[in-house]
Formats: sequence, C-alpha cells, structure tokens
Amino acid sequence: MFRPMRLAAVALALLAAAFSSARAAEVTFDDTARFLAGMQPSADSPLVPLTRDPGWQRHAKFFDGAFAQLEQRQLSKIRSWADVNLAAPRPTMFYLFSGPDFLYANAFYSKASTYVLGALEPVGAVPDLTRLPRGSVGAALYNVERSLGSILSFSFFITKHMKVDLHTNQVSGTLPILYVFLARSGKTIRNVEMVALDDKGGIHVGNDNPGRNATRGVRITFAGPDGEARTLYYFSADLSNASARAAGFLKFCETLGPGNSLLKSASYLLHSGNFTVARDWLLANSATIIQDDSGIPLANYSARQWRFFPFGRYLGPIDEFPGRYQERYAELFTRAQPIDFGVGYRWRTNESNLLLSVKVPGSETLPAAETTSFVEPPPRPPRAKRPRPPEPIPPPGRFFWFR
Repeated sequence: MFRPMRLAAVALALLAAAFSSARAAEVTFDDTARFLAGMQPSADSPLVPLTRDPGWQRHAKFFDGAFAQLEQRQLSKIRSWADVNLAAPRPTMFYLFSGPDFLYANAFYSKASTYVLGALEPVGAVPDLTRLPRGSVGAALYNVERSLGSILSFSFFITKHMKVDLHTNQVSGTLPILYVFLARSGKTIRNVEMVALDDKGGIHVGNDNPGRNATRGVRITFAGPDGEARTLYYFSADLSNASARAAGFLKFCETLGPGNSLLKSASYLLHSGNFTVARDWLLANSATIIQDDSGIPLANYSARQWRFFPFGRYLGPIDEFPGRYQERYAELFTRAQPIDFGVGYRWRTNESNLLLSVKVPGSETLPAAETTSFVEPPPRPPRAKRPRPPEPIPPPGRFFWFR
C-alpha cells in the first residue's frame, strides 16, 4: 500500500526538481538586461534572489543616480532638440565609430525602427548570471560600471579604456553595455541573436558559414513603451579603407538606406586618407548627418548637395587632436543657434558644437561639375596647449564623477 505512494512521492519530487531546473534556465534577455542595469527583473525571474545581494543593491542605487543625472543634464534636452529640428527622420539610422553607444543613438533618433552601430570593439557575451561562480556577480557589475564611466560623465567612450574594460570579465564586450542602455532607455528586449555578414553583405544566423571575411555582430529585437518592434544591429567592424572594401558591412548597410547618420567623438578618423571609403559611403547614403567637428570635414561636403544648420559653439579640437582646426567650420558657426546640452569631446554645455547637414532632395543627380566641395584653406599652425579636460578619477567606492 505504501510502495505506490512512495513511488508517487519520488515521481513528484523528480518532477518538481525538473520543473525547478527548467525555471532556472528561464532567464530572459530582458531580465538579464534589467539586472545588469540595476533595475528589478520580473517577479518570477530566477535573478530575483540575486537582487537581495548588497552588492547588487549598491549597484542599482548607483545607476539610478547616474542615469537620472544624465537624463536631466543631456538626454532629455537632446530628444527635445531632435523633436524640433528633425522633421522627417528615416526609419534607419547609422552610427559608425559608435562603440556600444545606443544611448545617444536613441536620444537623437528615438523614432528610428532600425539602428545600425559599427565599431572595432568585440560583441562579447553575457552568460546566464545564475550560473556564475559564487561571488563573481559583484565583479561583473563592477566591470559594467567601469565600462560606462566616461560616457556617463562626458558623453563618449575613451577608446584606450574600452580596450581593457571590455575584456576584463565573463560579462564582456559591447553586449552587456547595449543591454544596460536598452533597459535604461525604457526598452524591452525580445530576442538576441549572434549574426555575421559575408563579404557581399548577406546576413547569416546560427551555424551558417559567412566566409573568410566575416563581420561578426549581434541583432537585438526590442520594443519601446508603444510596443512596436524595433531592431538594433551592432557589428564589430574595421572601417579603414582596405577592410571596408573587403568586408560586407557597408554593403549590408546600403540595403537599409538611405538613412540618418550620427557621428560623435569619432577621433577625427574621417579627416584621414585611410577612411575615405567610410566617409564617401556616409555622404552617399545619408539623408541627414548629425555630427560634431570630429566627423566629416566640411571640405568634403558638396556645397550644392547639402544644407547646413550649425548649433552650439566651435572652439576647435581638443589638444589630443592637433591640426584638425577647420577655418570654414569656424566661419559657419559664427551664425550658429545655441544648444542647452553638451556633446562630444568638448562635453561642457557652452563649448559643444553640433552640425545638422540635410541633403537637398534630388541633388544626387546633379552633374559632377555642380557638386564641387568646399575648398578648405591650409590649417592653422598648432596653438598653445590648453589644460586638458580631466578624466574621471574614482573617489573611494565610486568610479567617476559628474559635472
């Protein structure tokens, strides 16, 4: 009599264990993003017990304050500026030399349905956080905070720091940062898949073979508060001339354009002869370009194809980039409209410049003789060095400060 009951009890215990094991594996992409962002995951998430850890609670409080300040100081003002000045944004936005900066892509182009980011930094990985060794979740959260220090303080990533920060932990690369920015921007992540592009720009998912010149990336499907599905692509792409010609990244982007482009804190790479392929591609495939002076030199824009709307104040490049002063840019900014936010290397509000360039409809068909670019006079001789902007110095128990 008792044997069947005992067997039934064992069966129930095994079933419960199996159910518990299955639930332990049900860590959704969105809950992982919310956890890394210091936001409470869904009530039935296996990550909920980890939120009781004092380390996560400190992390959540820290990010609550940091993102609240950033929203008030910059992001809300950028969205207001975009609402007034971008009359009819295209569905796709391109952001080359971006790093994992979805935060500003979304602030400038909140109405885009497809975001394409491309930069050298690796995609990385976010493991199942419930399976990390005991005590290592705190180290993962610390690494996320370090990775975001400069962009939360100054509006840009410091490349030399990213090379270290994005390789430090099991939670590595750009993917965890994209998760944090999506969650903190009010998005709900629905799916994440690793993808690759072949040299013709064709996209491959899973075990497909993209060939020897593959460009690795990630495709994230997400929704905003309106519930509309949107797509974010991030590709680890070398945009110098030889690599840009050989790989399929720009060919893939071309299938989604024309779009709106953003260039910010781009190390003046597009001023160099080694990035002319990316520069010419942007000019050919963008309906609008928002940039600071580190983007495309004014001399490379066709005076007949583009209309220019300067905002802010042009003070020239910071001392780390000598020889990049543009006389024509300075002349253009003598009639600039003010902005109430900071952006780019000159991140202080009263020092930032922003140029909105809008392509004239139908100008693509103008004869070559009528699309002559500006002629830039020789650069000024190097100016006396000014004190460089301070990098974030971590006070005890924190990783950066805010201004």
